[in-house]
Amino acid sequence: MVCSEALPSPRQHGVTKPLSLAGPSDADLLRTKKLNKFLVDAGLYETKEEAAKRLEVLDRIKQIVVDWVKQLTRLRGYTDQMVEDANAVIFTFGSYRLGVHGPGADIDTLCVGPSYVNRDDFFFVLHDMLSGMEEVTELQPVPDAHVPVMKFKFDGVCIDLLYASISRLVVQDDLDISDDSVLYDVDEPTVRSLNGCRVADQILKHVPNVEHFRTTLRCLKFWAKKRGVYSNVTGFLGGVNWALLVARVCQFYPNAIPSMLVSRFFRVYTQWRWPNPVMLCAIEEQELGFAVWDPRKNPKDRTHHMPIITPAYPCMNSSYNVSTSTLRVMTEQFLFGNRICEDIELNKAQWPALFEPYMFFESYRNYLQVDIVAGDIDDLRAWKGWVESRLRQLTLMIERDTVGKLQCHPYPHEYSDPTKACSHSAFFMGLQRKQGEVVLEGQQFDIRGTVDEFRHSVNMYVFWRPGMEIYVSHVRRKQIPIYVFPARSVSRNIHPSSQQGSRKRKDQGEMKRDGVGKRQCVSRDSVSPVIVNHACADVADDVDGSGKGRVFDVQPKVGLEMVRAVVDLEQETVMRQVLEFLIIIILKIILGFVKQVRCDINSLKED
Repeated sequence: MVCSEALPSPRQHGVTKPLSLAGPSDADLLRTKKLNKFLVDAGLYETKEEAAKRLEVLDRIKQIVVDWVKQLTRLRGYTDQMVEDANAVIFTFGSYRLGVHGPGADIDTLCVGPSYVNRDDFFFVLHDMLSGMEEVTELQPVPDAHVPVMKFKFDGVCIDLLYASISRLVVQDDLDISDDSVLYDVDEPTVRSLNGCRVADQILKHVPNVEHFRTTLRCLKFWAKKRGVYSNVTGFLGGVNWALLVARVCQFYPNAIPSMLVSRFFRVYTQWRWPNPVMLCAIEEQELGFAVWDPRKNPKDRTHHMPIITPAYPCMNSSYNVSTSTLRVMTEQFLFGNRICEDIELNKAQWPALFEPYMFFESYRNYLQVDIVAGDIDDLRAWKGWVESRLRQLTLMIERDTVGKLQCHPYPHEYSDPTKACSHSAFFMGLQRKQGEVVLEGQQFDIRGTVDEFRHSVNMYVFWRPGMEIYVSHVRRKQIPIYVFPARSVSRNIHPSSQQGSRKRKDQGEMKRDGVGKRQCVSRDSVSPVIVNHACADVADDVDGSGKGRVFDVQPKVGLEMVRAVVDLEQETVMRQVLEFLIIIILKIILGFVKQVRCDINSLKED
């Protein structure tokens, strides 16, 4: 029996009418059953024991923050009755609040306290309390973040704890955080802290079927991680962005089930005309005076490439981190998802095909490698978090300095070299010229100044400690270190330099390198020049038979050697052009001579 006829919807969700009210067919029901089984087999659901432990941890954190507020209330001379009434409330948001978290996922948590307990109390007094507890490990305060946060593990459970001080002397346990009155007389960071919970509640309120929404979102978050486009900090989309995109598709197809919604998701967003915004509801302005997203009034809002607007006041663009380059990458992945879903609907493919990992290290010829090192694991955790938060700026700087002709693909996965004595982490960015751009012979993208500017901005880190270093280098595909391929055999020709010359390659017209060798360490005050040379773009990656690609040293002293290497390349290009010209002239002379001989022979025959 096929149930594809239109079904009545109790009320309209969203700012427009639904695109379709059609319900599922028998084939859709079967595909949804297979999808659910795939998600379970992929380990995306936590066990009952894990769920119970999370609740215990949240109860424990609730008691800790209440004790903290009572302690401060007493120290500040309030009455005994005030001390007794003093309270703090814990809310959750993000994937945990939406019901789509998986095993090991962190819990996004908000602590709401009274007006006389401020953010400094949170980052100093509460921090000291937590640091003295055996259950708390990996405690990392980030007070200068866009949304100030304290990260830690409590009894093995990852917690991201925010704080909001609202203008009330006593915070009741039944506080309605969705009420706009909680925003009265608070600053911008507090608004951003509160809005995580407010947005999560509004998303669940604006979808026609919460369970279908949750299954679809769980599926698409898993897909985004597999395809390398899940990371707000790197310039892609984070959890709330994906939730808003999925919720809008649920509004477009209110009677659809998860297999239909996944397919419609890709169909909708491959055709979406960015920067038209995605909105779950109309943008409302209140008298509290906070700025809302409005490109008609705010020039900065006009620069957003992929606006996805939050449904809670003050409505903001949750995807302001997206750049031209990352939007291009996501558009390509939407097209991939749409193609696979079409094959699934035609029974030409199964669900696992949609979740094939993206082969990032086989997709580009040129990469930037960002190595981050520190003296110990605790320093690395803080230093890496800071550098990662700045990687988006490097993408924007490269786009700016090359006028968009050099495209960047930051990959939101970190890697670590286990052979290094120091604590180490590495990130990679794929580089390619913009498709359709005409590149002249020998033309280069010289981004040494760009990388130097980025590195200096990173080294402004106020908590810098000796041993915290960053190295930026240009590497080719064959130079990618073997530790990024843990599941692959070292014998595969991915990192030939690690095989210590076990393979010898014949010279195939390789270009000589003058003064360019393996990457060297960069001191904190040195520069990091990088050149991406498109004259060599079609040359084999193994340019000298040594198994090493073309590497540019990143110390200032090799600047002249780098210039010399570029000059050598240009000289080779000129010599090749001269040789080609001479060959053409010689061929023309020979052809002319042959033609003249034939004429003479014909003349003799006529005589």
